[in-house]
Amino acid sequence: MFTEYKNLPNNSRVWIYQADREFTENEINFISDKAEDFINQWTRHGDDLKGSFTIKYNQFLVLAVDESFNNVSGCSIDSSVRFIKELENELKLDLMDKMNITFKDNDNINLVKLSDFQRFAKEQKVTSDTIVFNNMVNTKADFENNWEIPAKESWHKRFLV
Repeated sequence: MFTEYKNLPNNSRVWIYQADREFTENEINFISDKAEDFINQWTRHGDDLKGSFTIKYNQFLVLAVDESFNNVSGCSIDSSVRFIKELENELKLDLMDKMNITFKDNDNINLVKLSDFQRFAKEQKVTSDTIVFNNMVNTKADFENNWEIPAKESWHKRFLV
């Protein structure tokens, strides 16, 4: 059951998928239509899930579920992963590579392999104040408050000099 993202409670569970490139305007429309369709049929053992999505920086797709309405199950999470894989296939992009790291350089969003991020940290091209995207957050409140944070406040800090 689709609902507007802004109407979900702050304790809603989120999953963040970062693309290996920016979405085009047509792709954003396509993703939006597909995501709303998916959420409208998303269930947990036959019970509706109340969910939503948002797209940030034309590169991040965030799925969210209000678990105070119904908890997600392993099967419902599996169906969301299948949905993401279908998007990957249809749009020829990668949304699930956890070895990619994203960070900001002024207003630019940079996506690099973990090994490159480690090298940038050694070369001090990435510093403790570099804004990174902490895709490990798991609630709407955390997403809105702790997703874009300085590297020194994130799990990324282990790579800093």
